[in-house]
Amino acid sequence: MKELSKASYRLLGQPMFKLLARVQELERQGKDIVHFEIGDPDFATPNNIINAACTALRNNETHYTSSMGLHDFHVAVCDTTEISRGFRPDIEQVLVTPGANIIIYYAVRCLVDPGYDVILPDPYFPTYRSVIEFCSVNPIYVPLREKNAFRMNPDDVRDRITDKTRLIIINSPHNPCGSVMTQEELDAVYDIAREHDVYLLSDEVYSRMIYGPSRSFYSPAKRDRCQERTIVANGFSKAFAMTGWRLGCVIGPVDVIEKMGLLLQTTSSCVSPFIQRAGIEAIKGDQSEIRNMIREYESRRDLLVEGLNGIPGITCLKPGGAFYVFSNIQGTNMDDETFSRVMLEDAGVALLPGSNFGEAGAGYVRLCYATNKTNIARGIERMKRCLKKMGV
Repeated sequence: MKELSKASYRLLGQPMFKLLARVQELERQGKDIVHFEIGDPDFATPNNIINAACTALRNNETHYTSSMGLHDFHVAVCDTTEISRGFRPDIEQVLVTPGANIIIYYAVRCLVDPGYDVILPDPYFPTYRSVIEFCSVNPIYVPLREKNAFRMNPDDVRDRITDKTRLIIINSPHNPCGSVMTQEELDAVYDIAREHDVYLLSDEVYSRMIYGPSRSFYSPAKRDRCQERTIVANGFSKAFAMTGWRLGCVIGPVDVIEKMGLLLQTTSSCVSPFIQRAGIEAIKGDQSEIRNMIREYESRRDLLVEGLNGIPGITCLKPGGAFYVFSNIQGTNMDDETFSRVMLEDAGVALLPGSNFGEAGAGYVRLCYATNKTNIARGIERMKRCLKKMGV
């Protein structure tokens, strides 16, 4: 048999989709499963967004468009960025992408040569590692510690900077931990990137999903207006319940965006114009349904955290954003892989081992609360009964 490329063997994929495939097979066999494994909102995409796409389809917006994206989309992003992040990027700093996930590949491929280093958090969103290893780049991990509420510590970043560092990745609000870095921490990481003249990729996919009295979001992009070193990755999947639409956006320095645009042009040609019309409506149209979703997520978070903390052997911090909890299961005397397997096979609860997100995740599990409160309550009760039966 002919050999595949060496790079192909370095592809890791995403563990949440691998587990989802297994769960769906169990469901086909008749097993009832409570889903906490994948970050897919249970809400429908708001009707005004759907209608915008339908109108565009009826208007025959079904052909190629610029690889960089529609001008109207660029303007909408610039308008929204000015309101949410305190600066207005130039049109040339914006690239429309087929989902936010691909931005990680674009950034690493365009900014980092093989053999150089990328600093990233651990636990991490799995695509970071998969892309980094696929591109023959060295991952340098910064552990996120529970005692610091899983926030990245700038001192740990500084300790890992070398003359081989080309990019720092930050993610706040964070997947899988739900942590939200403070403005002081984000500014400190930006200062480190500036001091050492490296790029900073700020993954802000969950920027609209922040809980608590202030609900305020801060981006390090405000420091250089994405003109010098900061690249902002964002998407429509989570906050707007548009996971199947595959629409994202990246803002960065003009020369970086130009190269990312050429890579998109090479691999994807362009993003469908009717999808972009839906995106424009998502950020410019009525936000009442979006606000209702965020309030419901916060309520679900509280229910899940309270329930988990009521199970012997489990503790759980209350996260400040996204829609995940990263729960400590070390008191159950099971490792996270065993715990997750037992919960799926014996309790009918699908969740992810923390070690799927890096070595620092060992002893934890990730649960996503993008499901209704009835399912959350069912899942908690099943976990409680299962552990009690085991004598935990």
